Amino acid sequence: MRNNSRNIMLISSLAIVSMVFYLFFSLGNSWEFALHYRGMKLAAIVVVSCSVAYSTVTFQTLTTNRILTPSIMGFESVFMLLQTLLVFIYASESFKAVNNLENFLLSIVCMVGFAFVLYMLIYRKGVRNMYLLLLIGLVLGILLNTLSSFLQLLIDPNNFFIVQGKMFASFSNINQDLLAYALFILGITILLSFRYIKRLNILALGRDQAINLGLNYNKNIRLFLVVIAVLVSVSTALVGPVLFLGLLVSNLTYEILNTYKHEVIIPVCALVTLVVLVGGQFLTEYIFELSTPISTIINFIGGIYFVYLLIRRKKL
Repeated sequence: MRNNSRNIMLISSLAIVSMVFYLFFSLGNSWEFALHYRGMKLAAIVVVSCSVAYSTVTFQTLTTNRILTPSIMGFESVFMLLQTLLVFIYASESFKAVNNLENFLLSIVCMVGFAFVLYMLIYRKGVRNMYLLLLIGLVLGILLNTLSSFLQLLIDPNNFFIVQGKMFASFSNINQDLLAYALFILGITILLSFRYIKRLNILALGRDQAINLGLNYNKNIRLFLVVIAVLVSVSTALVGPVLFLGLLVSNLTYEILNTYKHEVIIPVCALVTLVVLVGGQFLTEYIFELSTPISTIINFIGGIYFVYLLIRRKKL
């Protein structure tokens, strides 16, 4: 317990130091503009950090698998198909036909709607259908990705750059109105669901043990799956897809903490995600001089870490 407390204090201090350092590093003469611009990006990083931490840890608990993330359900594929369709239909006029706010809300509605259809059609009776849900989500994700790729081949090369800009997560051009909506949705979702977070401690024991302890297993699984869908949708619609971020930060958190309590794991995971994203954004801006998207850095490190986890699990 003492080790957990020390590690929590350490990661909290590191998160605060990284945020302060990022805000005030090399401000220059136009410090007011720089602070406002960096503050917007930092607020977006907070939204993504909380969304990714909550959704990933919860999803891994429900699936009892620490190398799975909500991305396996195909949310990013739905997002990319929507962005591709908009450019395919409206070409360079897509920004006029659908503004940023409409695009943001439409993306969330489509991803959450996809999740609802998937859950209602497939998920019926507990854990036996959980793996069927994952399998169908994976297959549909591949199908939607293939459809997106096909449409991208038909798009004019000049318009393809619009789609390409949506393929990678970016904190460089955060819209203030979108950020306000994202913060509102995130705040409401976490406030409504955090009161049930201790139920994850019971769900982690497995279906039979949870039912024996008096928990309505199916109802709670559906509740947390909806929360996961909303949080992933908000994060993806705001900044774009980051494939390996959840896998990386959740497993780092499990290494840092020695506890089963999700009311501790999820907030610490959010802090770890914050440190990773702030560090990645700093590298993107000041080391790579914006030539490399932050998602590329995170996916590269996360991919290597994923291979390491697979090898370690095989040895165990």
